[in-house]
Amino acid sequence: MHVLFIGGTGNISAASVRLALQQGHTVTLLNRGKRPLEDYGIYGAESIVADIQDEAATRAALEDRHFDVVANFIAFKVSDIERDIRLFQGRCAQYIFISSASAYQKPLVQPIITESTPLKNPYWAYSRDKIACEDRCLHAYREQDFPITIVRPSLTYETVIPTAIGGWSDYTIIERMRQRRPVVVHGDGSSLWTLTHASDFAKGFVGLFGNQQALGEAFHITSDELLTWNQIYDAVGIAAGTGPVEKVHIPSSFIAKLEPRAKGSLLGDKAVSCLFDNTKIKRVVPGFQTTTSFQTGIRQTLAWFEAKPERMQTHPACHQRLDRIIAAYQPCYDALHPQE
Repeated sequence: MHVLFIGGTGNISAASVRLALQQGHTVTLLNRGKRPLEDYGIYGAESIVADIQDEAATRAALEDRHFDVVANFIAFKVSDIERDIRLFQGRCAQYIFISSASAYQKPLVQPIITESTPLKNPYWAYSRDKIACEDRCLHAYREQDFPITIVRPSLTYETVIPTAIGGWSDYTIIERMRQRRPVVVHGDGSSLWTLTHASDFAKGFVGLFGNQQALGEAFHITSDELLTWNQIYDAVGIAAGTGPVEKVHIPSSFIAKLEPRAKGSLLGDKAVSCLFDNTKIKRVVPGFQTTTSFQTGIRQTLAWFEAKPERMQTHPACHQRLDRIIAAYQPCYDALHPQE
């Protein structure tokens, strides 16, 4: 099959590109060409350099091509979906929209999440935008016969450090751990979470290509491994060579008050336990199984960062934010624990 990835060099998408190539698909990437493909282990893909936000330029770059699958990893607004419908109606056999598992109901009524769990997130605009995109995709499927499939990743990592506070695309949290400075963990660190390595996500994702059972359907694709946030931070510390880390447990609502931009990601996502039922993806993609434990995956992630010094960027402002949160909470902790 001929597969067009819009994006294709991101934290989630690059592994899917590699697997698609390994399985013999013809792969074309459409992006701005800012990232060398070899940095993400991608060899053998065609590259079209265009900004998807420039619809006219994208249409010209695509010419009259037809694709078996179009997968857009960088659609965030309904306007993005509207544009893609205009670009690809009649020109693809399957359009895959990458949504987000953060769209699921918050707070949860049932602890186990299936694809039929309601979509509602009052805390995070990002999630609400993804829900609106899903609604537009489904409307296009029903009314315009646009061949959509919706995929909802949860916290997926390969080239990011997936801590809830203080991590992600930079190396600051690793520097902090190696300096033996305390890290902030939301709540008491005992809520359960699922982290999925991008190579495992790719197995389910690529398995949906050309799959007739996937049209008009939504799937989440996650690991079956469950860890507490305490275990997650300790696993990162062990991979960094420091062993279990010093943690300061702070209520999510307190953190959100001090850092409003963290409100959505915490209260609308990581503050509550998330247990995913992967029965649907396993039924439609027989043999789908995740095999990369977080202990293994985070070591691979750190190795990727450390392979090139320019990836190991640290930000003093991030340290300052964490220190400020800890300092602000310390009087509260002391008042609650006067004998310690």
